[in-house]
Amino acid sequence: MEETIAKSRWYRLLPIAFITYSLAYLDRANFGFGAASGMASDLHITPAMSSLLGSLFFLGYFFFQVPGAIYAEKKSAKKLIFWSLILWGGLAMATGIISNVTLLIIIRFMLGVVESAVMPAMLLFLSRWFTKAERSQANTFLILGNPATILWMSILSGYLIKAVGWRWMFIIEGLPAIIWAFFWWRLVDDKPQDAGWLTASEKQALETQLQREQQGIKPVKNYAEAFKSRIVILLSLQYALWSIGVYGFVMWLPSILNAAPNMTIVKTGWLSSVPYVLAIIGMLSASYFSDKTLNRKAFVWPFLLIGAVAFYASYLVGVNQFWLSFVLLIIAGGAMYAPYGPFFAIIPDLLPKNVAGGAMALINSFGALGSFLGSYLVGYLNGTTGGFGASYIFMAGSLFLSAIITIVAVKAPATIKVAEPVQSVS
Repeated sequence: MEETIAKSRWYRLLPIAFITYSLAYLDRANFGFGAASGMASDLHITPAMSSLLGSLFFLGYFFFQVPGAIYAEKKSAKKLIFWSLILWGGLAMATGIISNVTLLIIIRFMLGVVESAVMPAMLLFLSRWFTKAERSQANTFLILGNPATILWMSILSGYLIKAVGWRWMFIIEGLPAIIWAFFWWRLVDDKPQDAGWLTASEKQALETQLQREQQGIKPVKNYAEAFKSRIVILLSLQYALWSIGVYGFVMWLPSILNAAPNMTIVKTGWLSSVPYVLAIIGMLSASYFSDKTLNRKAFVWPFLLIGAVAFYASYLVGVNQFWLSFVLLIIAGGAMYAPYGPFFAIIPDLLPKNVAGGAMALINSFGALGSFLGSYLVGYLNGTTGGFGASYIFMAGSLFLSAIITIVAVKAPATIKVAEPVQSVS
């Protein structure tokens, strides 16, 4: 059935989701390039303050995840994301205008607040449009906006900083989000029932399949009950540890590479983009086989373990063998990104739609907390030790613990059973 229901959903909605999330990542990840160029000296930012600024985004992101997701679930994901696009584009542009650290602190925190609801709102949005057998791949096309954007943003930002400076980099890269907000508003509908581009039979077939899947899931009364469930608590901890590795890597890779001998900001941009090529390949492959087998767990923990081993091996190799260390960082980056699609398909597979959005927001908020710790502590360790070895061990340990918790938290047979609702009602 999944192969014949409204194929137009794939080419109509997923490019829009991809572009929207791409713009969110553009305006949060380019801070690493600003920090690696002239921003610190122009604004008199110390290494400790630079770490705080890099991580403040995630503090704002942490506190406003759940309220935003509840609004998207009860009211409108379309309206929430429209205003978020405009506000985060404006804040990103303002980063290139300010002249003191106090304003930069406020902007970084508010950027996190504004972007906080985008991820859970988009996941909730896709869960209304795609069935279980499609959801991991749909999620992956959304989250591909992360590595794909960092790939081209790394190259573009290097050239922009060289050509017009870090201030104009932020201004130029912030404007597209504001423009795209109006495309989003015109092109997107909150639910299939609202879509004029679907036929009545397509709407009915999709709604029937989504309702059938809900019959195979144990009812959960409210958010409080969902938030206290074992799976949500463990996945929140797992995602926090995973995010320590991811965002320690994303925020500080430009600085790590820029410290190498004979390195320029343009070379740093090109080299920073390479891990995300492997990330895109890994994400597409993991999501495809996860949907084919309906086994989410098997396509999450092995990648996290590979990432942990690669980080630790890069530490053992050391800075004296730059290219071998860099290859290991490529493997670590690709492995960390590969499981995103299967991971975010776990909760809609196991929890009913009345609480799934809030549960994903809670898990994502703990990911933001891990991102805050990762971006801050990696920068702190780099600054206080005068090298990158300690931060490599820190990220490796976090990913290793994340892999172990995944094994404990998710019971593969239960996931497969829930993911086949037709058997549950026959």
